[in-house]
Amino acid sequence: MATDPAELINRAQTWLAEDPDPETRDELAKLIEAEDTDELATRFAGTLQFGTAGLRGELGAGPMRMNRSVVIRAAAGLAGYLKAQGDGSGLVVIGYDARHKSADFARDTAAVMVGAGLRAAVLPRPLPTPVLAFAIRHLGAVAGVEVTASHNPPRDNGYKVYLGDGSQIVPPADDEIADQISAVGPLAGVPRPEAGWETLDEAVLNAYLARTDAVLTPGSPRDTKVVYTPLHGVGRDTLVAAFARAGFPAPVIVAEQAEPDPDFPTVAFPNPEEPGAMDLAFATARAQGAGEVDIVIANDPDADRCAVAVPAPGTPDGWRMLRGDEVGALLAAHLVSKQANGTFATTIVSSQLLSRIAAAASLPYEETLTGFKWLARVDGLRYAFEEALGYCVDPEGVRDKDGVTAALLITELAAELKRSGRTLSDLLDDLALEFGLHATDQLSVRVEDLSLIADAMRRLRAQPPTALAGLSVTRADDLTQGTETLPPTDGLRYYLSGSPESGVEAARVVVRPSGTEPKLKCYLEVVVPVTSAETLPKARTKAAAALASIKRDLAGAAGI
Repeated sequence: MATDPAELINRAQTWLAEDPDPETRDELAKLIEAEDTDELATRFAGTLQFGTAGLRGELGAGPMRMNRSVVIRAAAGLAGYLKAQGDGSGLVVIGYDARHKSADFARDTAAVMVGAGLRAAVLPRPLPTPVLAFAIRHLGAVAGVEVTASHNPPRDNGYKVYLGDGSQIVPPADDEIADQISAVGPLAGVPRPEAGWETLDEAVLNAYLARTDAVLTPGSPRDTKVVYTPLHGVGRDTLVAAFARAGFPAPVIVAEQAEPDPDFPTVAFPNPEEPGAMDLAFATARAQGAGEVDIVIANDPDADRCAVAVPAPGTPDGWRMLRGDEVGALLAAHLVSKQANGTFATTIVSSQLLSRIAAAASLPYEETLTGFKWLARVDGLRYAFEEALGYCVDPEGVRDKDGVTAALLITELAAELKRSGRTLSDLLDDLALEFGLHATDQLSVRVEDLSLIADAMRRLRAQPPTALAGLSVTRADDLTQGTETLPPTDGLRYYLSGSPESGVEAARVVVRPSGTEPKLKCYLEVVVPVTSAETLPKARTKAAAALASIKRDLAGAAGI
């Protein structure tokens, strides 16, 4: 990092001279003219690091921001990697969402690929990320790029890379691409022709939509009434088309959030998990009348995640958001009832209930590190989910999370239950009775200063907790060492014993820095035995108390 003001100005001027974007050129020129060395030091503190999540960061000028210069270098590095792998004449498919600069970044990527001797095809308009993931294998591409920041704040954008198997990159490909990016010289030396790539037509989207039908059982009931919000993202048209093909009633769209809008004006964060994000959806459902709506569904802005809410009479909203772990269990139970075959998989931070469902059905089960880049690579995969609202219900079609097919499948399940006078909540009760109540929660701390996350992890390693909520820590895993089945990652995992006093059978805690946001995330799970339907309310009370106590003690131990 340059600390000398003159050196900072010089570096900024050098960057400015090759910046192809008038907007970021103007932004940087004003910082240079104002001699704003504090802001310049932030912008030039290094470079955005390319990793298994690709690139993601705040839009703006300079190497620590997302901008056309950074994207052109990333594209050139990816092209260099593909050529080194012997794929120098292959096809790269590029998709993008409706965020600020997404279309520009997609076009720049296509130009760089063509300039490097590869072929490039760009999706016809902003579309869900799973359409891009599908298109890679459907078109026989050697790689794919999705320009999206998913559910990050409006000021962010990102760059997600897939290889020819249709799944996101994992080591060592990320480091090898990063090395190629570092080797890119001046941007003037990166050929970027004005044409030469293909803009795809509706055929690729129609092929994806035809594939969505495969997740449903022919002849299954389809009479679910749904309220749906795309949260100002790109999911609406694709989901509505998928529902129409399947024969479901057209969902009631949340009008205020129906159109793609990169400023996400009605939500603080465009993430259905965030407080307040679903308020307009719940209001829309209430406006339909009591008992009129069966479920509420939301996609995140690039529609690879799916949130589900169920009626909750007596609560202020009248609706309850299901946790990702709950939806994951419901979809698993539904697939088991369909006699699905193959491996069921989830991540180390998601509920262990899936392992019990799979065991009861005599199905293989695997756990991976966090992220679908790992889940998609499980041998013989039939179903995967992660607690962050991600579900892969058709791995032969999309080897990634897919919020559209997940929405179809949960809607089919709701319709089947409705036919017999039951609900998703009733099925969750059944699962608790059969396997024990698996209750989960999360302690998530967003920071401005990333060193606070490193300090918390260091503190927990130096003084690991011996008990949380009065439950003894019986095993502590430092995941930086890796395990027999997991590669190394920055994380800590604690297994806790149960106790008669708490009513808890067992508990587990996983602590890790987020890979895509400035957050420390702590994932908590307790298992409470349930002997009868009558004891379920008491079990939920015990679980909630235990989770709250674990959360409090863990925050103290981590110093957060």
